[in-house]
Amino acid sequence: MATQVQPVIDPVMEEQRLTNLVSDIIDEARRQGATACEVGASADAGLSATVRMGEVDTVEFNKDQGFGITVYFGQRKGSASTSDATPEAIRDTVRAACDIARYTSEDPCAGLADADQMATEFPDLDLYHPWGISAEEAIERAKECEEAARSFSPLITNSDGATVNTHQGCRVYGNSHGFIGPHRSSRQSVSCVVIGQKGDEMQRDYWYTVARNANMLEAMADVGRKAADRTIKRLGSRKVSTATVPVIFSAELAGGFVGHLMGAISGGALYREATFLLDHKGQKIFPDWVNIYERPQLKGGMGSVAFDGDGLQTRDQSFIVDGVLESYLLSTYSARKLGMVSTANSGGAHNLFLDSNAGDLEELVKDMGTGLLVTSLIGQGINMVTGDYSRGAGGFWVENGEIQYPVSEITIAGNLKDMFMNLRAVGNDVDRRGNIQSGSLLIDGLMVAGE
Repeated sequence: MATQVQPVIDPVMEEQRLTNLVSDIIDEARRQGATACEVGASADAGLSATVRMGEVDTVEFNKDQGFGITVYFGQRKGSASTSDATPEAIRDTVRAACDIARYTSEDPCAGLADADQMATEFPDLDLYHPWGISAEEAIERAKECEEAARSFSPLITNSDGATVNTHQGCRVYGNSHGFIGPHRSSRQSVSCVVIGQKGDEMQRDYWYTVARNANMLEAMADVGRKAADRTIKRLGSRKVSTATVPVIFSAELAGGFVGHLMGAISGGALYREATFLLDHKGQKIFPDWVNIYERPQLKGGMGSVAFDGDGLQTRDQSFIVDGVLESYLLSTYSARKLGMVSTANSGGAHNLFLDSNAGDLEELVKDMGTGLLVTSLIGQGINMVTGDYSRGAGGFWVENGEIQYPVSEITIAGNLKDMFMNLRAVGNDVDRRGNIQSGSLLIDGLMVAGE
């Protein structure tokens, strides 16, 4: 079998090609009568190889490009997209966007961010580390990962596979202010999902590692062993009696908890009045020791960017300071709707951190005494208008500061406002694999519904 190497993007050539195309599209929009235009262009390439039960399941190569075009006729807006870079396709797509804009209603908040707000610095954030791996090498690494999981214990009886994935891309955002901003990035990952069986009971769990640079990934065998270990620990699960108890959300789930906060303070939720934190800026919503902030230009960060989706320079900023909500999460449009100023968060927050005030997970378990350690969540039972929270869960029952047995088929319920204020501790076992970095969370007073 001939060696197959993933498609490769020459970052310098692609960046220049996309920059030229963005400029051409903006010029075409002007020719067709638009008073303003913004364009997001991207080119991506990657390889994904999955092995299941020791055999190759899938090998996928991808190489894609796309152009998102938004035009303005005064304060009327129209958008269209294409993956075709030919001059004819560009003209047709711009025409489609212009046709939409001509027939939409005026929106007094529509339009580009002000020209003097455009980013002027584009530091090297160390985000681009393409992985020159062949399909054969990716398959062998996936086999190593899955074999480590399957050989971990006789209780591992089946597998949903191990996957090695590599991605590299180049994006350029530009607008009719003359702003052109490039962004190169790469993302490498390895994941494994296996199934364990004991008697008639079967359980599934997983593990994964992700990094900008393949040299920063966990070892293949370690990923497989962690997936197997997590799976086996779930065997023998029981239900628990309904009670109101402290609950620990493990570090890999903590990002979702912080994400609920960011959704509640996002401009879109605020101007639609669809959030339980409406008009809460300046109010205390967490205990005094809680600080949540973003570092968008962190070198090598999974969420790092030099500018936001509107072209504004990103900056370090805090959202929660000593428990108080100091800032909302605003784009140019949502800020205008609210009569405020953009926080350079078009596209969301970047590299969020929740400060720790406690030790590792073992110490949190001891501190909790009796309660529930949650390691998996099911469903999306969250009402962002009221803050009501109810989700299916699995994990481990804790008594006298020690894990007693796994639990499943339970529901945890509360209200996010109360959960924020009842946050007792954040562990130092920080999960650094995503855009939101936090340790495990110990929250008092949640309803656990079981038998």
